[in-house]
Amino acid sequence: MTTSPIKGRHLALAGLLLAGAAVPAVGQQDKPESILPPGFDQPEQAPTPAPRPAPAATAPAATTPSAAPTIAPSLGNDTAPLSNSAAAEETAPATPVDLARYELPEFAKHSLARTGALAAGNTPFPAKAFGKADGRTLAVLMQRLAAPVASRWVSIALRRALMSPLDTPAHINGADFAAERAWLLLRMGEANAARAVVNDVDGDNYSTRLLQVAMQASLASADPGGLCGIADRGNQYVHQRGWALARAMCAGLAGKPNEAGQLLDQARGGTPVSDIDNLLAEKILGTGAQGRRAVTIEWGGITRLTAWRWGLATAAGEEVPLSLYATAGPQVRYWQALAPQLTPRQRAAAAELAATAGVFSNAGLVDLYSEIAEGDDANTTEGGVARDLRTAYVDTDVADRIKAIQTLWAEASTPRTQYARLILTARAASWIPADPKIAEPEKLIASMLSAGYETKAMEWRAVVPHGSVAWGLLALADPGATGPVAYGDFDSFKDAAGQRRAQLAFAGLAGLGRFETSDARRGATALNVQIGAQNDWTRAIDAAGKRGDTGMVALLAAVGMQSRVWDNVTPEALFHIVAAMRAAGMTSYARMIAVEAVTRSA
Repeated sequence: MTTSPIKGRHLALAGLLLAGAAVPAVGQQDKPESILPPGFDQPEQAPTPAPRPAPAATAPAATTPSAAPTIAPSLGNDTAPLSNSAAAEETAPATPVDLARYELPEFAKHSLARTGALAAGNTPFPAKAFGKADGRTLAVLMQRLAAPVASRWVSIALRRALMSPLDTPAHINGADFAAERAWLLLRMGEANAARAVVNDVDGDNYSTRLLQVAMQASLASADPGGLCGIADRGNQYVHQRGWALARAMCAGLAGKPNEAGQLLDQARGGTPVSDIDNLLAEKILGTGAQGRRAVTIEWGGITRLTAWRWGLATAAGEEVPLSLYATAGPQVRYWQALAPQLTPRQRAAAAELAATAGVFSNAGLVDLYSEIAEGDDANTTEGGVARDLRTAYVDTDVADRIKAIQTLWAEASTPRTQYARLILTARAASWIPADPKIAEPEKLIASMLSAGYETKAMEWRAVVPHGSVAWGLLALADPGATGPVAYGDFDSFKDAAGQRRAQLAFAGLAGLGRFETSDARRGATALNVQIGAQNDWTRAIDAAGKRGDTGMVALLAAVGMQSRVWDNVTPEALFHIVAAMRAAGMTSYARMIAVEAVTRSA
C-alpha cells in the first residue's frame, strides 16, 4: 500500500473500518501529558441495585495507567453557548439547579436522540454531520485524538462541529456521545463549548462517562458550583474522592457549614489534612454563607498542575504559580484565557496563545486589551500593548498606524506568539488602505486572513506583484476565484517563498482545484509533493468529503494535524484536508487553512 509521508508515520485508520480499533496519531510524540488523575478514563459501571442508575457508558474508554487513590479534577464554566467567531465570550455562571429536588416537566426534557448547543451568530453543522458513522468508531477517534492540533482554523471547524446539535449515531448512548464530544472540546481548550454540550443533557440521563466529563467541564471553567446539581449522583456512581469533596463543597456553598464540615472529614478518606486538593475544596466550602473558614494555600512542593487544582484555585481567587502551567497541557492556558474570574491582565498572555488554537478571536483579544487600557494597568507590559493597539486602530496617520502594528509584531519572539500578534492586529490591518508603496504587504495580508478578513485582504490583489508571497496568500484566499492559477506566477512564488512554503501553497492550491491537471502534475514532481499517494486516512477523509459529511471531515482533518506545531504537518496531509473540505462544501475553511499553513511555515 502506498502511504502519505507524514514525518515517516502512517495514518492508519483501521478504526473507521472496525469499531474499537486503534487510531495511530500523526505527531504522536507531541501528545500532551494528561492533566487528569490516573483512572479518569476508566469509568466505573453504575451499581445495579440502585434507583434510577446512571446508564453505563457504551463507548470504549481510553485508558491511562491506574493508581489509587484518585481525585478527579473538576472544571467549571458558564452555560451560555459561545459565538463560533468569538470564542472568548464569558457570562456569569448560571445558578445550579438541584436535580434531586426538581423534576423537569415533560415539555422541557431533552431527548438523547440529538444533543448539542447552538452558538449565537453561527450556523450549526447539520444534525447528520457525521453521516452514518458508527458511534463506537467516533468515540475511538475522539478519545485518541491528541489535542490541541496544529491548525487554528481546523480547530475552529472541529469546535463548531462538536458543539452543534447532532443526531446520536448508532451503537452509542446519547449521553456518552455528548460526553466524548465535550471531553475532546476540553482537551482542545474549549471549556465554554464543552460545558454547553454537557448542559444540554438532562441530569436524569447522565451516564457514568458524562458524569466524569461534567466534573471536568465544571473545573475547566472554574465553577465548582456547577457540580452541585450532580454531586450526589456522581458520588453514588463514580467512586472517586473528587465527588465526595464536591458534596462537601456544595453543602458549604448552600450555607450548611456543619454538614459541609462532616462531609469534608469523610471525603478526606485518610489523606493528610495538609493535602492541597483537600485544602482547595475546603477553601471553596468556606466561601458559602456562614463559612467562616480561613484556609491558606501553599504551592511550595507542588510539582504538577491538575484540572482540580487549577479550577478550584481560580474559583477561590488563588493565583496559580506560572511555573506550574508548564507541567500541564497547553489547553489549561486556554481555560485561563476564558476564565472571567481572572483580571484582563492575568488573562492577556494566555488569550494570545488561545487565539492561535482558535479558542479566542480577534474581537475577543481587542476587547480584552481595551479593558486593560481602561483599567489601572497602564504602566505594565500589557498596558503598553493596549496603547500600541489603540494607536493601530485610531491614529489619523496611516504611517503611525502601520508603525504601531509593526511594533506589536516585533515584540513576539516565538512562532506561536508571532502568529498570535497577527491575529491581534487583524482588524487594524484591514483598515490600512492598499498601497504598493507599503513594505512587507504579505504580513498585513496574513494578519487580515488570520481572522478571516478576506474581503479587505483581496483589495490588495491589484497592488502586489504576481508571484510574490503576498500574491500566493491572496491566490489561496480568493473567494471568487474562477480560473486556474498561471503556473508561471506560481513558479515565481516558489523562488520568493522557499521550498517549505512553496510545497504547502502548492498543496493548498491543488486541493482547491486551482491548477490545470498538467500543471498539478508538474508542480507535484518539481516540489516532491505526493498528492496522489493514499493510505487509510486519505481514503477516509476523501470519502467523507465526497459524501458531504462535514462533521467527519472536520474530525478527520484534526486527525491529520495531530501536532502542536506546523512543522509536523506535511503538504500531502494539507492537500487531502483542503480537497475534502472543498468537496464537502466547506470551502471557506479550506481556504483559511491553506493560508494559515503558508503563514505559519514562514
